[in-house]
Order: sequence, then C-alpha cells, then structure tokens
Amino acid sequence: MAEVRGMRRHDSGDGARHVKITAYERFQQALLQGLLRPGQVVSQKELVSMLGLSIGALREILPRLDAEGLLTVMPQRGIQITVIDLPMIRDAFQMRMAFEREATLTAVARLSDEIIAEQEALHRGILDRLGDHPTPELLDEGQKIDTGFHDVLVGCTGNELLIQAYNLNSIRIRLIKLEHITLSPTTLPSAFADHLAVIEALKVRDRQGSVEAIEAHIRNARDRAIAF
Repeated sequence: MAEVRGMRRHDSGDGARHVKITAYERFQQALLQGLLRPGQVVSQKELVSMLGLSIGALREILPRLDAEGLLTVMPQRGIQITVIDLPMIRDAFQMRMAFEREATLTAVARLSDEIIAEQEALHRGILDRLGDHPTPELLDEGQKIDTGFHDVLVGCTGNELLIQAYNLNSIRIRLIKLEHITLSPTTLPSAFADHLAVIEALKVRDRQGSVEAIEAHIRNARDRAIAF
C-alpha cells in the first residue's frame, strides 16, 4: 500500500507540472498571436477566461512570468504585459548578440555541410519566389525559415542552459517583431541577404567571417526595430 500511495503522489506531481507547462504555453501563444498586447493591463479574471485556465493554474505561473519580465503583477491594479520600449529593445538584442555569436562559432565547427546546404536552398527558394507581389502565405513561410535558421544555429551548441535562455529572449524578440519588424516585401530580402552572408561563411568554415556576418545581421534587425 505504501508503494501505491507513493505512486499516486508521483502521478499528482506530474499532473501539476503538466498544468504549469500548459498554462505557460497558453500565455506564450496569446502573446505571440497578438491576443495580449505589450503594455496592456488585464485582470486575473480576464486572463483566466482568455487562456482557458483555472485561477489556481494562472497563479502558479504568474511569479515565473513576472521574474522573466514578460509581465508585471501590480497589486490591486491588475497585470501589465511587458512594455516594448527602447531599453527593452536594446537589452533583448544585446542578449541575442551574445547568444548567437557563441552559437555561430559552434556552428562553424559542428554544423554539417548537408544542413548548411539545406538552409541555403530554403533561403534562395523564398527569394526566387518573392517577385513583385509576394503573398501573405509566402511571407509567413519566409518568417518560419528566418526563425528556423536561428534555431538551427543555437540548437547546434547542445547547451541546454544557453538554449533555454535563448528561447526566453526569443519571446521578447518575437514580440518586438510583431510590433515593429515583421518580415515584409521590403525587409525580407535584406534579412535573407544577411542570412546568406552567414551561410557563405559557414560553408568555408570561416570563424571570423561568420561572426562578423551574424553580428551585422543582428545590428541591422535592432536598428530597424529602434527606427520605428
């Protein structure tokens, strides 16, 4: 009987962790789908209704979201979604620069020729199809390729601490993009040209060239965000 009780406690713990993960993921989705806007103030009741959570599940994740800087809990006033301002943009891109510089150096040594060739083909395929009147579907495909390229670079580090920190910062970057620099017929070609410069350096295993290219790309993205 003791073993059965222990198993039940273990199952209960797994269930609680699953609830927390689900609640956190729903909050992220609401942010990235634009259901929650930067600077918006909402009540716990409104969040519970929007996310389809229990009040208990919401209260479980609020301290984490507050600590991660994705929202601010204001006693007696509500919950404010993180504000996108100049300091936030600069801090987020500075963190991104540090993560992706390290990731690119690792990619020079570890990323296979096959994956590099695949990334090049994906980018050139979008540019070849872009034309004068790109469709929303093509731009959406380009955005996924853009995000995927950076995920490939960071993923090849195999460093779980770096990957987790990068993923959190990526939420901030994606919020900035939603507000300021979503890929468009104007910005996509320049962003993909930056990527292709990184890819060209990776192909010849050029450490300095690849780092210079990724740094230039991140500076360009930061400057576009600050310009708005």
